[in-house]
Amino acid sequence: MALLEVENLTTTFRIGVGRVQAVRGISFHVDEGEFLGIVGESGSGKSVTMLSVMNLLPDYATIKADAIRFNGVEMTKLRGKELRAMHGKEISMIFQDPMTSLNPLFTVEQQLIEPLKIHLGMKKAEARAKALELLRQVEIPAPEERLKQYPHELSGGMRQRVMIAMAVACNPKMIIADEPTTALDVTIQAQILELLEGLKRNSGASVVMITHDLGVIASMCSRIIVMYGGTICEEGSARDIFYAPRHPYTWGLLNSVPKISTGEHKKLVPIPGTPPDMLKPPAGCPFAPRCRYCMRVCTTVAPPLLQCGEGHRAACHLMHPNAPKIQREDA
Repeated sequence: MALLEVENLTTTFRIGVGRVQAVRGISFHVDEGEFLGIVGESGSGKSVTMLSVMNLLPDYATIKADAIRFNGVEMTKLRGKELRAMHGKEISMIFQDPMTSLNPLFTVEQQLIEPLKIHLGMKKAEARAKALELLRQVEIPAPEERLKQYPHELSGGMRQRVMIAMAVACNPKMIIADEPTTALDVTIQAQILELLEGLKRNSGASVVMITHDLGVIASMCSRIIVMYGGTICEEGSARDIFYAPRHPYTWGLLNSVPKISTGEHKKLVPIPGTPPDMLKPPAGCPFAPRCRYCMRVCTTVAPPLLQCGEGHRAACHLMHPNAPKIQREDA
């Protein structure tokens, strides 16, 4: 059953030189208890999509959608207190950079107990006890001492754990993790991902993982959405995306991931070119200028998301019956 349903979402930023079309008419869903991955390179619209769902963008952003339904509630109609009541309690977000997301002027304790007092109506003593429990839950050592500290006194991994503790404090139905392993070393990355997976398993909450690294979500996500140029170019189960991808951009992402099975001297294959200018996005497929299989129709007509298996869709003209039969080179 779908917990979140988004239909025809468009997000535009008004800036001095024009309008940046960051998200261009995408539709998707998140099921109850699902671990969904949203992948794509920087600027593809991943973070903006979920910030639009939560209505956390600045005033110069225009968000339009036919529907954004969360647990049966139409979020586009919520304003002020109603929207704030849903944030943290029903949907929470782990932001990309905990150093800038945590308030440097308040201790860990102050920042942890605030949502507990606001959303759950706890008294200070009860909220503090819950905060200690949360720090233990995210495996922070010496939690009594950490409560008294400020964000700058913690390591990057510790700050990220505090952010996760804040996100799960009110037992939300959905957690959005925006690049939760950015700027962390490989060992800490693995610990954070294992922690997220354990929290999801224990709480039953849905998790949306935003990342540009397919390797991060290879063994965690049940379903994956691949974004490029503000659009969804492919979506399907993790098995579909990793073992039967149908879009050339997905092929490019997979080819750029190191493989243990290949020889140590084999070079990674980069995706040539640069992402599209979202001030003037292309009329056709946004990936066409970088695609080695580009046809004339790709530059003028945007391909729809076509079904290529149960729950597996891709937006590529190569899927048309009359298109050339292309075999992925590294398949």
